[in-house]
Amino acid sequence: MPETRDSIHDIWGPRTPHQGQWPTRVDERTTEEPDHWVQSACVLCSNGCGCDIGVKNGRIVGVRGRAVDRVNHGRLGPKGLHGWEANNSPDRLTTPLIRRNGQLEPATWDEAMSLIVSKSKELIKEHTASAIGFYTSGQLFIEDYYTLGVLGKAGLGTPHMDGNTRLCTATAGAALKITFGTDGQAGSYADLDTTEAVLLVGHNMASQQTVLWARVLDRLASPNPPQLVVIDPRRTFTAEQATVHLAPRAGTNVAVLNGLLHLLIENGHVNYDFIENHTVGFEKLVKTVGKWTPERVEALTGVPAAKLWAAAEILGTCRTLVSTALQGVYQSMQATAAAVQVNNINLVRGLLGSPGNAILQMNGQPTSQNTRECGADGDLPGFRNWDNPDHIKELAKLWNVEMDKIPHWAPPTHAMQIWRYCETGSIKMLWIQATNPAVSLPELDRIRKILKKKDLLVVVQDAFMTETAKLADVVLPAALWGEKTGTFTNTDRTVHISHKAVDPPGQARPDFDILLDYAQRMEFRDKDGAPLIKWTTPEECFEAWKACSKGRPCDYSGMSYAKLSEGSGIQWPCNEQYPDGAAHLYPDHQFNTHADYCETYGYDLVTGAEKQPQEYKANDPNGRAILLAADYEPPHEEPDEAYPLWFTTGRVVHHFHTRTKTGRARALQAAAPEGFVQLSAEDAARYDIADGDLVEVTSRRGRATEPARISGIEPGLVFMPFHYGYWDQPEDGRKRAANELTITEWDPVSKQPHFKYAAVRIRKVTA
Repeated sequence: MPETRDSIHDIWGPRTPHQGQWPTRVDERTTEEPDHWVQSACVLCSNGCGCDIGVKNGRIVGVRGRAVDRVNHGRLGPKGLHGWEANNSPDRLTTPLIRRNGQLEPATWDEAMSLIVSKSKELIKEHTASAIGFYTSGQLFIEDYYTLGVLGKAGLGTPHMDGNTRLCTATAGAALKITFGTDGQAGSYADLDTTEAVLLVGHNMASQQTVLWARVLDRLASPNPPQLVVIDPRRTFTAEQATVHLAPRAGTNVAVLNGLLHLLIENGHVNYDFIENHTVGFEKLVKTVGKWTPERVEALTGVPAAKLWAAAEILGTCRTLVSTALQGVYQSMQATAAAVQVNNINLVRGLLGSPGNAILQMNGQPTSQNTRECGADGDLPGFRNWDNPDHIKELAKLWNVEMDKIPHWAPPTHAMQIWRYCETGSIKMLWIQATNPAVSLPELDRIRKILKKKDLLVVVQDAFMTETAKLADVVLPAALWGEKTGTFTNTDRTVHISHKAVDPPGQARPDFDILLDYAQRMEFRDKDGAPLIKWTTPEECFEAWKACSKGRPCDYSGMSYAKLSEGSGIQWPCNEQYPDGAAHLYPDHQFNTHADYCETYGYDLVTGAEKQPQEYKANDPNGRAILLAADYEPPHEEPDEAYPLWFTTGRVVHHFHTRTKTGRARALQAAAPEGFVQLSAEDAARYDIADGDLVEVTSRRGRATEPARISGIEPGLVFMPFHYGYWDQPEDGRKRAANELTITEWDPVSKQPHFKYAAVRIRKVTA
């Protein structure tokens, strides 16, 4: 069976209309008949579809969906069906590399690790561990992240740990903490099977979570379809299916959401009993949104008042509601403020904690939930509060180290500040794992200059010679998915196990083994002199993580490798109370906002200033959700005479991130071999541009050139996908990375960069 469908063109597959239990459909693609199958789950979006890896003669030859898995019921999308080909790519990194005399040259593992360790010890002696930073990913496993979190926080004691999850999902975590007290998605994908309405804010689900969108399409084809409200400035695949599509101007999400909340309150479509008994902050919310009449919203955002009314009518009269948000919120102006207003819509309706009701602050990467849970992104493991001494004591006891070893004297260093410290010289060693910042970070010319600094030792741990690896001083060849064992968690809290199916090529090693090697060579010890890292296998690490998570919202204590290997993924919390996992958080409408339990004491949404513990405790929400209001703030860069157009970035359906893996899958690369500059017909006519013409886009920071694509976007807005870097550079040598143009600025609360707006100008280069 080569392939059950042509997923490149038939992206979502055939319809299976339903209301209730989503029917099974097993998707499969193989290039040869496997001699055996190995349990896993897909790591090419945040959906986390259960799958099996087909193996023949020690090589991966295909995948098939797992029919019993709760996430996908057997389905796989185009990336899942094709992306595994990257494992077999002939350009895999197979030996460590060290830069000598300006060139990366092959080295032994002992040479590479000895260099990293000697540099680490030298920096600690001369500058303290604060001279060392880690920039990790949303694509590793729990076992990798927890090991990294412990060796960084309790071994080195550096506060400088974050990941590229700061670019994709930091706002999701921040919004959930602010509203509910801790991180954790308040619902399940299965709520889409029965809900009456779906609100998608800046979330092009059709392209970014194709299997989840198939679930929505099947509901839309059913006798009782949900109504869809889509907020997106482009007419995407998702927007085409909307009952009401709102297309606001760049940077105006908060104004639109405040307008919807205004209408819900004005029309009496709120649950006053729920608000009174289970929330705080409603009075200020009413005052803030009261000024956002439909007419004012239209004047500022361009969303017609009649459409705002229609959307509010759907959101106000539905009996169940699933609300989602993604990068159109997270990477834009007032990211956290806007994401919190999405939470507020469900809360004022009282639609939470029961079947058909969910808030899914979506993740952009497959394992970014674990980066947040395990403490590899700056947060403390188990959703603990860095400003709560009792939480620090818990970790110190768990790891058997002194409290002062764990950096908690200030907020953890976020990624953009880590890069700034590298730029100024206070961080002198940066260890980058499974990510490609030379394409994914904003203002790429600046990032390249930082990576080339003579006083910064750059270590890159990856499977391919990425744009970032080419600029490294040490390159460590890493195993890919399918070549190692570990666990990971998707957006709706479903934990999967991925068993090793094949050996990595050459001398490539699993990330887990590399981190253990570093910890052993650094001789990290607990306060009794025993090794700090007390595990040697992924399963032993998972058991340690279970102990760390026990009693916290992300409680894994009822799971095991054996239980996860029985069939479907399992949602956390999984413990004595929920031995098979919990479909919903907060079914009793008791939230994690208690002062002694919460993950944060709150923020000022405008300045990002953290509230003091004393202030929070004096007004302890005591288990009530927080309705935090926010007024509109204009973007900090807007079109002007020199740069008259708005610019925004995003993704396409056939690629993942910087194409490190999907660009090496033949069918995916053939389907989307290059980026494009998407323009409205009005703007194309104004600049005499036709489909396919090469268009140069210029901002105050750089320029990029790609072919024009004319359709489906609001006038005055220019869109480019961000996937395309330089490892397969066009023959004409043009720069084509969208992030040449983006701004070095971030949300004051989540610290997530603003990729979704900038001011640009365009010109036709060639027809």
